[in-house]
Amino acid sequence: MSTTQAADNATTLRRLHDAVNTGDTEVISKAIDEVVAPDVLFHAPVPTGATGVQALKQVWTVLLRAFPDLHVAAEDVIPAGDKVVSRNTVTGTHLGEYRGLPPTGTSVRYNEIFVFRFADGRIAEIWGVVDVFSQLRQLGVVPGGSL
Repeated sequence: MSTTQAADNATTLRRLHDAVNTGDTEVISKAIDEVVAPDVLFHAPVPTGATGVQALKQVWTVLLRAFPDLHVAAEDVIPAGDKVVSRNTVTGTHLGEYRGLPPTGTSVRYNEIFVFRFADGRIAEIWGVVDVFSQLRQLGVVPGGSL
């Protein structure tokens, strides 16, 4: 894989991040259709039995319902071969139901790392590690208080 292709993959990922940060599920859905393979393999907990792009769209629907001002800041984007690694800081305010928890109005800030594998210029596979423990601690679900 060429250095140019790796850079193009990073640019494609930035397009998805830009769409996510609009907070508009229609914009996000359109971007997913454009940059993600329909049968993407998603190796992260998903709140539904859906697969492929439908699972990814459902994740964003659930997150934006709970955190309408959700923002993903890509701290590091590292292209390597057919993969791009993104280390992110996520912020948002809990204004809707999330994981059975009614809105608390609490602002959260947590970290995540995702690895995206590309094929034919589209995201074909996603692995994610999200600091859900920190998120739930800040929402008061897990003891320990906010950060």
